[in-house]
Amino acid sequence: MAKSKNNANKVSYISVPSQVINTLSSSSLQTLLFSPKKPSRNRFLSWNSYKNPRFWFFSLFFFGFLGMFKLWFDLDPLVPFYPYPCITSQTQGNSFSNGYLRSQLAFPSNGEKNGQKDQEAVAVIGMGSKSEVGSASKIEKGSRSAPKDKFLKSIVQSKPLLSNRNAKSGGDGKGNDFWKQPDGLGYKPCLEFSSEYRRGSEVIVKNRRKYLLVVVSGGMNQQRNQIVDAVVIARILGAALVVPILQVNVIWGDESEFSDIFDLEHFKRVLANDVRIVSSLPSTHIRTRPVEESRTPLHVSPQWIRARYLKRLNREGVLLLRGLDSRLSKDLPSDLQKLRCKVAFNALRFAPSILELGNRLAERMRSKGPYLALHLRMEKDVWVRTGCLPGLSPEYDEIINNERKRRPELLTGRSNMTYHDRILAGLCPLNAMEVTRLLRALGAPKDARIYWAGGQPLGGKEALMPLTREFAHFYNKEDIALPGELEPFAKRASLMAAIDYIVSEKSDVFMPSHGGNMGHAIQGHRAYAGHKKYITPNKRHMLPYFLNSSLPESEFNRIIKDLHRDSLGQPELRDSKAGRDVTKYPVPECMCKNSHTHSSS
Repeated sequence: MAKSKNNANKVSYISVPSQVINTLSSSSLQTLLFSPKKPSRNRFLSWNSYKNPRFWFFSLFFFGFLGMFKLWFDLDPLVPFYPYPCITSQTQGNSFSNGYLRSQLAFPSNGEKNGQKDQEAVAVIGMGSKSEVGSASKIEKGSRSAPKDKFLKSIVQSKPLLSNRNAKSGGDGKGNDFWKQPDGLGYKPCLEFSSEYRRGSEVIVKNRRKYLLVVVSGGMNQQRNQIVDAVVIARILGAALVVPILQVNVIWGDESEFSDIFDLEHFKRVLANDVRIVSSLPSTHIRTRPVEESRTPLHVSPQWIRARYLKRLNREGVLLLRGLDSRLSKDLPSDLQKLRCKVAFNALRFAPSILELGNRLAERMRSKGPYLALHLRMEKDVWVRTGCLPGLSPEYDEIINNERKRRPELLTGRSNMTYHDRILAGLCPLNAMEVTRLLRALGAPKDARIYWAGGQPLGGKEALMPLTREFAHFYNKEDIALPGELEPFAKRASLMAAIDYIVSEKSDVFMPSHGGNMGHAIQGHRAYAGHKKYITPNKRHMLPYFLNSSLPESEFNRIIKDLHRDSLGQPELRDSKAGRDVTKYPVPECMCKNSHTHSSS
């Protein structure tokens, strides 16, 4: 930075790499920060030499070589995004949002007269030290006339990215246990079917007379659950399953078909010995009027299904079922439970194009070490359906209340409960502030890389402000995808949800802000994959401590950690509580110890 014309004694700034700063003493730094008082007597650096074109050519060549040398070592082709997504997205419009940038930017001050403060400013920018956030507001006030994009670029480039070793230890050393995985107790997937089941398979897969048609509804994860049940019902009835029909989603208008989301050939191949899967009805049954049943009660048993449908199915040859959500009992015979797991964890693989992009995004998240995946349930329809309020402002609360009055059918249940009662019962999604406090209490390091899944929250970026202020490395799929990568999936909500599912399932730690189909599916998937860490927020018990403002932070953190000691993805037996879904708790029906049976097909 050139000296001011008005003040010859004004301090000059220089950019010094963090490695150099670490090796310099304070006196050495002072000599770097202040210009020499006496001119040099070296003939090579005399005034006449500055007029020589060779001098300038040599200088440009020398500094250009140094720049290329530095770029060679700093280049990171695996990560197509800056470590501060909020910065890059907002600098495009030269706008600075309170909270998104104030905690990250550190601009040197033009008017600063204190040499020691100037030295601290250089250290903050060069080293990305812990004092960055605290000093940012002081340093930010200056340099208004300097181009902001140049400062942003220098900060982003000089900010040291996490190495795999540092990331695993929590970076600053305070989050060492956060990435620690639970003890799986030796449980491995085992899907060994009984001899009776295998004998029945020979008859079922050869049957050409009975066909089951199913129409599944809801979002992608809700459709997954119904497809699992459809396969099991087809097995119970001994019928061939026609590829499930996906009903157009009334909220998102997604017209995706089964083969758009899932790998159909893989689905057929994996289940070839359990249920015959056909793409369409054969010509012999096309004109047959199917028996339609759309009022199946909740949690029906295999005996009920046979008694209700088998006779009519044998007579008509085709049965059409709608609204399968939660219709089949969660407590089934062992072989049918294993079939559920086989469908959920092995057969329902995403389509190749989705799988490829999801894996690619997951690799980008992991390129600098472990990462946390958050499923944030903060969309407008979630607040309406749960009967809860986002707590952003009275205006947003009024929007939700008005929508709920206009469409009372959207409320998912317990309509007699007040908003306050729902909070106390732990039925409301966590907002961004609550998620931030929970992660901080559980030891998540500030430099943790976070992938957030879910739709855009009500309130937009402002609703996410507590999280982005606390955790700088905060991304979603739009942040880490290259230009054009998401374009083929952009208007298909189910396909976008599938991408979120893949990146979340592959994370080192996963946490949902609320229950739901995706959280339940990923919980079972992570258990089946070896009990990878899954944080289940204990909303009902931790709420009183969130409301107690007089509680010291250290005590709050200790209490929250203690409440979640057994909610980190450890093996949990399904049969310890009736009505649990085996695709959420695969032990002991689908996982066992000391078994050589591991079905992946």
